[in-house]
Amino acid sequence: MPGLDREEIRSWYDGYNWLGDRNLYNPFDILLLFRRREFGAWWFETGTPAFLLDTLFKRRVSSLALSDMLGSDALLSAFDVDHMATEALLFQTGYLTIRRTEQRGGQTYYRLGYPNREVRQSLNESLLNRMTGDASRRAAHSARLYDLLSANDFDGLETLFHAFFASIPNEWYANNDIARYEGYYASVFYSYFAGLGMDVIVEDSSSHGRLDMAVRFNAQVYLFEFKVVEMTPEGAAMDQLKARRYADKYRTGGQPIHLIGAEFSRDARNLAAFEVERA
Repeated sequence: MPGLDREEIRSWYDGYNWLGDRNLYNPFDILLLFRRREFGAWWFETGTPAFLLDTLFKRRVSSLALSDMLGSDALLSAFDVDHMATEALLFQTGYLTIRRTEQRGGQTYYRLGYPNREVRQSLNESLLNRMTGDASRRAAHSARLYDLLSANDFDGLETLFHAFFASIPNEWYANNDIARYEGYYASVFYSYFAGLGMDVIVEDSSSHGRLDMAVRFNAQVYLFEFKVVEMTPEGAAMDQLKARRYADKYRTGGQPIHLIGAEFSRDARNLAAFEVERA
């Protein structure tokens, strides 16, 4: 297509599947792409339902879990909104799609994930906007994150990560207890990276264990491990990155690898330690 890269079109708008042989594009997005000749989250600009975001927070659903959820046939066909499982709600509203089927004990299960870049990027932006209550500040943080990571300015990243959590108003914590869960802190990190459209892998398995998060960006690899200081000894995040040799899996690409141990304080609701080492 003149002026538009086919692979980029596929990355942005393809990926919807309801057990067919081929993935489907979002026709609304494609029509607007042809008209405007530029990529954007056109479907998301029509609005993300507030009830969906509120439901995810109320049920303490980590954004890390959204890229790999499992639902049964009976679960995904439920239509009672008040009692609908999270997987079914996200599937039926189009925010997740079927990646593959899995058979267990004679029953069919469906592995769900984001259909494409538009949904992953925009939904995570919406989650962050909902937490901070300030879309302009969130956007400024995201732009700053991109610039700092491009320059490998890790001191600047630590300062910015402090600002991420400080920007979440106290009233938000008063309305739920999600900050008591370790996955909350990692999900904020993930949503900022995913909201920028970066290549992010969570819970990446190797022969040594399961890494919390890997980010590939600017021909470099960043490996993250997250801990809460009230639950683990100081320095445990970096110790685990090195002891389990998570970097080994990524050495074949010849790209620089950075180990990042991020530790949080549940009481302070913010970053407590931030260690970076070259692997």
